[in-house]
Amino acid sequence: MPCRTFLIQDQPHAADVAHKLLDLLSGRMDPGASVEPRVRAILDDVRARGDDALAEYASRFDCPGFTKDMLCVPAAELEKAFRSIPERDAAVIREAADNIRVFHEGQKRNSWFMTRKDGSIFGQMVRPVDRAGLYVPGGQGGNTPLISSLLMTAIPAQVAGVESIAVTSPSRSDGTLNPYILATAHILGLDEVHPVGSAWALAALAYGTQSIRRVDCIAGPGNIFVTTAKRLLMGIVGIDMLAGPSEVLIIADESARAAQVAADMLSQAEHDALASAILLTPSAELAKDVKEELARQCALLPRADIAAKALADWSAIAVTPDLACAVELANLIAPEHLEILTKDPWSVSTGIRHAGAMFLGPNSPEPIGDYFAGPNHVLPTMGTARFSSALSVETFCKNTSIIAASPAFSNANAASVARLARLECLEAHARSMEMRITGPKN
Repeated sequence: MPCRTFLIQDQPHAADVAHKLLDLLSGRMDPGASVEPRVRAILDDVRARGDDALAEYASRFDCPGFTKDMLCVPAAELEKAFRSIPERDAAVIREAADNIRVFHEGQKRNSWFMTRKDGSIFGQMVRPVDRAGLYVPGGQGGNTPLISSLLMTAIPAQVAGVESIAVTSPSRSDGTLNPYILATAHILGLDEVHPVGSAWALAALAYGTQSIRRVDCIAGPGNIFVTTAKRLLMGIVGIDMLAGPSEVLIIADESARAAQVAADMLSQAEHDALASAILLTPSAELAKDVKEELARQCALLPRADIAAKALADWSAIAVTPDLACAVELANLIAPEHLEILTKDPWSVSTGIRHAGAMFLGPNSPEPIGDYFAGPNHVLPTMGTARFSSALSVETFCKNTSIIAASPAFSNANAASVARLARLECLEAHARSMEMRITGPKN
């Protein structure tokens, strides 16, 4: 199974390899010229025709014969689905939800105020959005329910205090949603679920239709059509992030086990054919062993074809002169998931400046974060970890500045404010401020 291998012998060569890796990864987000016009047309159509357009798109792409009366899942169906799944599965979902909730409770921020000696009060009020829309990808026609995506988007919204939450997900061919998605919604106490997906679901959430009220914020991962729709809707609604295909980068030394490294790389490669898995290591022996393990383990996977293509097209192994070089390459790539499998992962982690999430040590493979540990798995991809963060409670909050100036503050600073206003040729601003002067005016 082909997987690019680079041998880096010095730092200048490392820069060349970094550019090659960045070029390699950038090709995964090229949607082609046809995607944006198609998505824009879908958004406009749903905005104009509402439920009629939603039913038409769902019937054309997901469920032949889909009608408008199927756009809302009855609350009774959520409870019915919950009762249909094994109790052991419900218990696992609850346990994961508890871990995620505890972690995100730590992200809550309080409003704050500062009082000046002159009696002025300035501060910031933190409030949740009124209504959020969550997108849960369909996953293999609804046959692989992405339970974790619902947990990772709904729970931060609930912790933030969002009172109204709508869930959308592409229907199966019979117009229903996978019972595990419905059961998870029931466990979380969600009661508004719509079996619609792709760009038309995003349009419904952003603009509103007869059956789906518009939201203030949309969160959740999706394919290139969903991501393009989110990009076009930014400014109309809040958007969590523009996420691309999944990726993992592993920094490992000779202490790492090749079988574990390969398994972790494949855990990303099996996502889809655009996924990326990169290993950076100063150990040529480990690199060789991992390459052999990738071939052996990949052949045993149910999704071997997908994983093999991801490894061949978008993945690589680079042998670096030392760990410091590997760290610098990792910072240049700014990966979504970064695993550090070294003798002392904490010391290596201090050099990391850019990563969506870090997984330290052999007992912290990426899947433990995907599902169970608690930190959010909706993460920045494609190098955007350089300037953005994981989905969080803050995604569903907004800040309002509070200004309650005292008479003494306004009077003492009126002349300064007026001068700044006149420097910007805004005379009305200056006069508005000068009306607050209670003493002699200049």
